[in-house]
Amino acid sequence: MVAAQNHSGTPGDPTTSNLTVVPVANDQWGIVAWLWQAYRHDLATVVNGLPYADGRYQCQELSRFPSANGAGYIAWRPHPNTGEEAPIGFAIIDGLQGLRQSVAGFWVAPAARRSGAGSKLALDVLARHPGPWTIAFQHDNIGAGDFWRRTADAAFGNGCWLEDRRPVPGKPAVPPDHWIETT
Repeated sequence: MVAAQNHSGTPGDPTTSNLTVVPVANDQWGIVAWLWQAYRHDLATVVNGLPYADGRYQCQELSRFPSANGAGYIAWRPHPNTGEEAPIGFAIIDGLQGLRQSVAGFWVAPAARRSGAGSKLALDVLARHPGPWTIAFQHDNIGAGDFWRRTADAAFGNGCWLEDRRPVPGKPAVPPDHWIETT
């Protein structure tokens, strides 16, 4: 599922002009695990999530990565206080060996949102893996819906993707998730 709420940035924005997107190196999955906590925190109000007894949000989904079927990407830019490269977002992709790839997780730091950083990250990652795509997001995550619809238009073309709603398995009281799929 997706937790981004990014919008197009302005030309020359420092958040995007120095932004680089790179595959997660083997020794960087710990960084993704830390960022995953912020991702799940952002989703908590949408999915009614709470931390577990150890104080952390669930991170079970990350145990599937890296793999031949899944990859991760980190967006980096210089930290405004130190100039040192800092991670400002991630994208987790699965289905690389299947018929359809999907965004399993996507997050951008709140301070980098509305700058174009999320768009740059998403479009970069989608372009690295040509083929059919699925992008799902929660019904109540309005910002993510707006973001992914704009991103789908930019990445795949207006009218080259469909959106439908699907029930959340095992949660009949929850609104259906939205699914964007390329045609």
